[in-house]
Order: sequence, then C-alpha cells, then structure tokens
Amino acid sequence: MRIIMEHSWIFISIFIFLAILLLFCLIRAIKGPTIADRVVAVNMMGTIVMVVIAMLAVYMGEGYLLDICLIYAMISFLAVVVLTKIYSGVYLEKLAKKKRQQQKAVQAESIREGSTGKNRIKEMKTEETRSKEAGTEEVTNKYTKRNEQERSDTP
Repeated sequence: MRIIMEHSWIFISIFIFLAILLLFCLIRAIKGPTIADRVVAVNMMGTIVMVVIAMLAVYMGEGYLLDICLIYAMISFLAVVVLTKIYSGVYLEKLAKKKRQQQKAVQAESIREGSTGKNRIKEMKTEETRSKEAGTEEVTNKYTKRNEQERSDTP
C-alpha cells in the first residue's frame, strides 16, 4: 500500500490516459461511418470503464469494486450482444426491402415485355439460389447492369 501512495502520480496519469481514450471511443461511437464501428467503440468503452474500476479498486484498496467490475463486464457484454442483434436485424430488413423492390421492378418490366420477362424471373430465381449457396450478391449487380443496358438499347 505504501508503494501505491508513493507513486500515486502513475495511477493519476493512467487515469487521465484512459479518460482520453474513453473520449476518443465516444467520438467514434457517435461519428463512426458504419454500424460496426459504433458497436466496436461501445464495446471498447465498456472495456475501458472496467479497467478504470479495477484500477480504482487497487488504488483505493477496496475489494467490493472488483465485484462491481465483474457485474459491469456482464452488463457490457449483454449490451453489445443486444446492439449487434438489433443492428443486424435492421440491416437484414433493408436487404429484404431492396430485394422486394428489385423483384417488383422485374415483374413490372415482365408485364411490359411479355413472356421474356417470365423467363428472366425464372433465371433470377435460379441464380438467387446459387448466390445463397455461394454467399455472394453478384446476381443483383448483374441484373441491375443488364437492366441499365437494356434500357439504353431500347429506342
């Protein structure tokens, strides 16, 4: 305990450094260009807070702070899992909406074109099943490019 009191400036400088890191993580959580950046920043903030609580436990010599640190770790983990679940649901919903819009566009075009549109819908469905197996999204890019080319070719 005597060593901790003699070198308290080390603890204070570490606390200041962690506070600066916490500020940077907060900025990234607010400003982050992607959802993944925000989730990682929130997770990092939780980790930094746990380190601060653990260091306070050592600095103050209070054992109950370690219990609080463990409880905070569990809550932080659950928060990140919930955020990830929510954001992944929103992302999947946007993809499904985009897919429905593309299918509506293909159906509207097939009504105008007649039977060739029906063949394109069948082609699109078979290629969608292939893309699900392969895990790629090349099919949608291929059809949007084809639609753009056909629109530019029609008089």
